[in-house]
Amino acid sequence: MGNREALIDGAKRCLREKGFTRPTARDIATAAGVSLAAIGYHFGSKEALMKEALREAMAEWGEQLGDTMVGGPAPEAEPRARFEQGWNQAIEAMPASRPLWLTQFEILSQADHLPDVLASLGGLQADARAGLAEMFGPLEADADEETVQLVGAFYQVMMLGVAGMWLADPAQTPSGADLARALRAIADRIGEDDPAQATTEGDS
Repeated sequence: MGNREALIDGAKRCLREKGFTRPTARDIATAAGVSLAAIGYHFGSKEALMKEALREAMAEWGEQLGDTMVGGPAPEAEPRARFEQGWNQAIEAMPASRPLWLTQFEILSQADHLPDVLASLGGLQADARAGLAEMFGPLEADADEETVQLVGAFYQVMMLGVAGMWLADPAQTPSGADLARALRAIADRIGEDDPAQATTEGDS
């Protein structure tokens, strides 16, 4: 492993142990087992190194979540079963990714001071949303990109909310079945005022 790779590995270790803003350049160099000067040589600054480490950590987390959910329901399973088991698996995986969730909330809480970090994470959002849309139940094969992104964004919002609840009090975190019941109740309620539905009924 070269110094550059060692620095990224050390920075990811610091992310897990101290979050995004607390590690010092010396902390990272020590964790990496390289000289302090190597950070400037390979990345220009500690901030640039931490952003790269966060990007890689987020990508690895996405892959791990996908691997965790590979053993879920078969693609032909009933949609509700896919939804419930998918969320149960995502919640069960949260302890392993707790440091990364804490880091994400840390960054969000300091958004005004870390605009560059948020911008770099924003570049990962499209792929993340598409991945979530697939994980929790594939859409129709002909679903357009806008629909995929909208559905993925909805799951992303849910994931952040569920993660926040789990971090605050795991015992109070809703299960996959709880989330399915809540979503069904909301969908039924919204459907009553659906303009398209009302138009169809009025024409019949």
